[in-house]
Amino acid sequence: CFFRSMVGFEFLNVLMGPWMYAFFVVMAVAALLVMAGAWYRPALAVFTVMWTLTYLMQTESYNNHYYLMILLCLLMLPVPAHAWASWDARRRPEIRSLICPRWCIAVFVLQSLIVYTFAAWAKIYPDWLDGSAMEALLANREKFGPIAWLYDTPWLRWMLIWGGILFDALIGPALLWRRTRLLALGCAVFFHLFNSITFRIGVFPYTALALCAFFFPGEQVRRLFLGRKPAPGEEDLRPPPPMTATERLGFALLALYFAVQIYLPLRYLHYPGLPHWTEEGHRMAWRMMLKVKRGTIRFHLRDPASGRTWVVDPGERLMPKQAVRVPTHPDMIWHFVQYLKAEAAEQGIAGVEIRAESAVSLNGRPMAPLVKPDVDLAKVEWNYFAASDWITAGPSAR
Repeated sequence: CFFRSMVGFEFLNVLMGPWMYAFFVVMAVAALLVMAGAWYRPALAVFTVMWTLTYLMQTESYNNHYYLMILLCLLMLPVPAHAWASWDARRRPEIRSLICPRWCIAVFVLQSLIVYTFAAWAKIYPDWLDGSAMEALLANREKFGPIAWLYDTPWLRWMLIWGGILFDALIGPALLWRRTRLLALGCAVFFHLFNSITFRIGVFPYTALALCAFFFPGEQVRRLFLGRKPAPGEEDLRPPPPMTATERLGFALLALYFAVQIYLPLRYLHYPGLPHWTEEGHRMAWRMMLKVKRGTIRFHLRDPASGRTWVVDPGERLMPKQAVRVPTHPDMIWHFVQYLKAEAAEQGIAGVEIRAESAVSLNGRPMAPLVKPDVDLAKVEWNYFAASDWITAGPSAR
């Protein structure tokens, strides 16, 4: 296991063996404290930092909902979620409150709308619209046993393709409008449970369903889930005092946060080629369940002093999950090249040349090189904010 962190965060690869278990034990304790509302903000701050480090310290298991959890934790930090039915409220009665400012609800609604809107936007690309992406995603449909035949029916395929676009595009507005809210909730339950069963995408469907509560009136949620909590009185609903300088700064930071959230899914427009192929602008952009990539790669190394050449197959040195993902992800390819450079230097080989022989298929298309075979990858620096010219444009541009 040679690269567990994202590019630029290699210093996180320091927790080995028992220390990694201790790391997760501390994070689990922080999560339990947050659930109980005990020392809510300090515990949540610890959990947020540790979960963010977990997200950054590995690349082979990236999921959008890992990133979403970081964002939800950040939004929860300023929210007084511990003001009722919590250990903090029991030991500190002065923080008890029957209400919360409207922005505490609005931030979660806006975050949900961003996720759904850009998820719909991302689906409008050729491989999704012509069904090839869906065919690749359902390649292992035999796992459904007696009902596997259902996933071969054309009507279900097109329902999944267009239903996915329409659901993501319309669920937010439908939840916001009172007249369609209950119908939208029913559709959300069906959609997310179906995705959970079909695609096995972890906790995301249930997180998305939980976020639906923020679209309903607070009093309705109180009666349904917190029946013992008294309704706010007139004294609780008095107008809030004027904002302080700290509160104005907080709102400015929230505005900046949401500006970044809108920019990140659009940053792929700065890069040439299809983001599903190059992976540039793909992460943190709500491009969920849109592609299947398979490939192979071998590295050809040359000692410029002696002229000796040799070939390295990553599959012989990596764990199975990493070996599957390295050929299709440029950042993991670059990381492996750095490992090969370090290994060559330890053997006394200066200025080793490294070139890649790659073949990748996107959504069942014919194999094509992901890496330009004539580029010496040993001399390539990672570009954080610009396109990498050693990555091919792929079988087609968007």
